[in-house]
Amino acid sequence: MLKFLQRSLLIFAMAISSAFAAYVPYKQVDFDQLLKQDKPVVLHVFASWCPVCRAQKDVLEKLMLIPEFKNLPVLQADFDTENALLKKYKVHNQSTFIVFKNGKEVTRSTGQTDKDAIADLLRKSL
Repeated sequence: MLKFLQRSLLIFAMAISSAFAAYVPYKQVDFDQLLKQDKPVVLHVFASWCPVCRAQKDVLEKLMLIPEFKNLPVLQADFDTENALLKKYKVHNQSTFIVFKNGKEVTRSTGQTDKDAIADLLRKSL
């Protein structure tokens, strides 16, 4: 019964996140599900101690209010703890965006804080 409830909550969360953009913590299961469904997704490699990451997050949250990006999920992966993910995608620095479209990486950027440049980056997933 507990597994059924957990699965139901996950499905509900995925349905909700497909209705509008969500800047949410990275979870492998969610990320894998989005990639399998060929959904666009942005991975933001974030460190709480990084001022550039915090600036990027502020920009992302503002961009996600724009209708163009309202259905784009953005997952925040912790640079200090998600070692397997970082190794798999060869991420060497925090403040990195990796953009996926149709289950494949299409572009990435590190250290970018300009709103227009980040918007252009997000558009590559759509």
